[in-house]
Formats: sequence, C-alpha cells, structure tokens
Amino acid sequence: MRYLPIILLGVVLNACAQLVLKEGMRRIGYFAFDWGNVGPVGLRILSNPFVFGGLVIYVISFVIWLLVLSRVQVSFAYPMLSLGYIMNALAGYYLFHEALTPTRVAGIFVIILGTYLITRS
Repeated sequence: MRYLPIILLGVVLNACAQLVLKEGMRRIGYFAFDWGNVGPVGLRILSNPFVFGGLVIYVISFVIWLLVLSRVQVSFAYPMLSLGYIMNALAGYYLFHEALTPTRVAGIFVIILGTYLITRS
C-alpha cells in the first residue's frame, strides 16, 4: 500500500509521544489526585520539558493522522495504531524496566497477526 509509510510515521510518532510523556511524568512522580494539587502539580506538569515535548510530538502525529484519514479507509488505518502498543510495550521494557510477561508477549503476537491480516485484506 502506498500510504503505509505515512501511516507508520503517524504510529511511530504517537508511540514516541507516549514514551516522552511517560518520562516526564516519571520525573514528576506520584501525586495525589485532589483539588489541592491542581496548582502545584499542574505547574510542574506544564513546566516539564518532557511533557511539553510529548505534547508537541502528539500534535505532529495528530496532523499526520488527519492526513492519513483523508486518504485511507478508517477500517484499514485505525487498526494500524495497534502497532504502537507493541512499540510501547517493548520500549517500556527496555527504557523503564517494565514487566514483559508471557501474557503480554502473547498479546503482542496476536496484534502482529491481526495487523498482518488487515494489511493483506
């Protein structure tokens, strides 16, 4: 498919945005979700360069995704976003030392198979 590279670019940028946001929130750390924290935590979030960078990457991926949706059937394009789950699971394992259990690995293979079947249709 001729639009596959732009679809994959959108997927990669979306996954990268998630990872950069994760790093930003990792640096901010755990916080209680209550009204008393809206100001102080909100300021820390808004001033965090990783959160800002992640949002910028999200905006770029959103614009690319609009381009994709203007050219490709949504029934083809949208399932391709599931590749981002694979990227984030693997990146989470390597970058953030998150668990990659046998169940998650099996899920990754199911996503790969499903994406493959969709791209062949």
